[in-house]
Amino acid sequence: MLSISMAAAPSQPELPAIESDYLLEIENLHVQFTTSAGVVRAVEGVNYRVRPGEIVALVGESGCGKSVSALSIMGLLPRPAGRVVEGRVHFDGRDLLQLSEEEMREIRGRDIGMVFQEPMTSLNPVLTIGRQITEPLEIHLGLNKAASRRRAVELLNLVGISDAERRLDQYPHQFSGGMRQRVMIAIGLACNPKLLIADEPTTALDVTIQAQILELIRNLSKRLGMAVVIITHNLGIVARYADRVNVMYAARIVEQCTAGEIFARPRHPYTIGLLRSVPRLDRPRGARLETIEGLPPNLLEPPSGCRFAARCPWALDACAAEPPVVETEPDHLVRCLRVAEVANRGLDVAPATRAAAAPVAAEDVLLEVRGLTKHFTVSSGFGTHGVVRAVNDVSFAVPSGQTLGLVGESGCGKTTVGRSILRLEQPTAGELRFAGQDLGRANGAALKKLRTKIQVIFQDPYSSLNPRMTVGQIIAEPLLVYRRVKGRKAARQRTEELLTEVGLYPYMADRYPHQLSGGQRQRVGIARALALEPEFIVCADPVSALDVSIQGQIINLLEDLQVKLGLTYLFIAHDLAVVRHISHRVAVMYLGRIMETADRDALYEAPLHPYTQALLEAAPIPDATLERGRSRQVLGGEIPSPLTPPQGCVFHTRCPRATDECRAAVPELREIKPGHWSACIKL
Repeated sequence: MLSISMAAAPSQPELPAIESDYLLEIENLHVQFTTSAGVVRAVEGVNYRVRPGEIVALVGESGCGKSVSALSIMGLLPRPAGRVVEGRVHFDGRDLLQLSEEEMREIRGRDIGMVFQEPMTSLNPVLTIGRQITEPLEIHLGLNKAASRRRAVELLNLVGISDAERRLDQYPHQFSGGMRQRVMIAIGLACNPKLLIADEPTTALDVTIQAQILELIRNLSKRLGMAVVIITHNLGIVARYADRVNVMYAARIVEQCTAGEIFARPRHPYTIGLLRSVPRLDRPRGARLETIEGLPPNLLEPPSGCRFAARCPWALDACAAEPPVVETEPDHLVRCLRVAEVANRGLDVAPATRAAAAPVAAEDVLLEVRGLTKHFTVSSGFGTHGVVRAVNDVSFAVPSGQTLGLVGESGCGKTTVGRSILRLEQPTAGELRFAGQDLGRANGAALKKLRTKIQVIFQDPYSSLNPRMTVGQIIAEPLLVYRRVKGRKAARQRTEELLTEVGLYPYMADRYPHQLSGGQRQRVGIARALALEPEFIVCADPVSALDVSIQGQIINLLEDLQVKLGLTYLFIAHDLAVVRHISHRVAVMYLGRIMETADRDALYEAPLHPYTQALLEAAPIPDATLERGRSRQVLGGEIPSPLTPPQGCVFHTRCPRATDECRAAVPELREIKPGHWSACIKL
């Protein structure tokens, strides 16, 4: 039975009186930022609660107010621009918004810990790791230097960093990304806080390190009764670890309930759109991804009614008025006028079909890589030298019109392979053949001609676009340099055609990159790559920096362009679900070597190599029912340094099935089944 509150106020219904079993209660929180363009209403009428030992997730697109609400709890809003204009933040019986700065300093780090999104910018580069961990211990707990150092060693061991005593005297740049994030967690946990706020704590991490860190946070939460607020885009993480979920859109919470309920019975159109947009690791390549078209509203001038109405497939004229908050089931709140109709349809709408690609002959190979090896010589300030073995004896082929997905942890050599194909790196050894030509030895005019046929889409669409050039200038530049058009008028016309082809408006040619959204900037990057009409495109993790709804749009666009133009892709990525959705074949790399390669469905349904199995077990699925029932073994340890790779099989230091034979011999990549190759002695 649906109960409806018809209150016209933008905030949710008043919460009942404070109950003792809640550690954190946020009531009717409003946060604004004063800018030169006006007042940004970053958070409006947000309410949620967290119990001790509970993990509560905040999800939603970038700019929806997730991080701002967390910074409000900590009293870390940038001043004077940011301010809380209304609301209460009750923590352990006290309203944090009424405390002085000195009182808040006593609470930060001691009672409330925070793990920020980017550990390299959050850690002080000129202080040792040990000093950064011991500082809160000395300030908040009054420990002396010896006691605080002993506690710091315990904390590093707790978060899985070995040789802790020696590591304390090292600096952040001497740690890997996963280890730096563990240090941030160690700092956050140093004083045994009652509440930990984790803002995208695993965004920059590999799936195996992500699993280690999140398992650690969950275990500590249950063991110590520590409440956790986790901010994330990754719905798989929500499904696996969260107890409750708050879905935010355009500064407001639009749906809140248990994690199981949000995946089984989503009720808000935005929540349903998010779930449809996410590629599923447990499903074979099939239909096109559903997408949420359009952009969130401008929070300088937000619409008066439902803020999702402009993008909602169920919107009515009545949605121009403030939507009611509906309780569909006990403790399941939804801000929607048409929640009853939406509930009847849910996720059961048939997705759009995928355009069929033309069949490709197996022998029609466009790119062939044979024995590719790339080593880098490095030197220290003392003149000593070492060799980074980035890529070792890598071989694969990509048929024309198909996509090869290349996956693996950071530092495994994926990007170096892509850069070598682009001839941005000169291979140490091996052969690269493109359309029958020797790409590795091409120089001068021959290389310039080949480069027009091979283009790249970069991971970060903002840093890869010149901020001083308009979109039109960025796309027109290769057309003019390679004389593909006659004059600037023709270049402008072709630029507008390319913008239309990638789903942008021609007038956007006059905008600068900072005036576009992340998804629009990535489309500009794709348009630039298409300008010279290439045959092959290296996609260097092109969707990892995007929200899931925008990610779906870009993936669909790449697939449509492949069918329309006959493009061939090398798709480099961390996200295993995205790779399964877009690829025809998949190659798995580890520490410079290919561990396994096969047809996408064969590899995902029956992986042969222990490393591939570990990757797939670590990757979360956006389905709480499936996630809570999965048996998995989290891969431990860190990827070894490519300066000193292990002898024998490079994976043996982390492999649960390694033997003395694995430590002695380098396994050959062998065809175990037709078309399914693996480098494992035990197979």
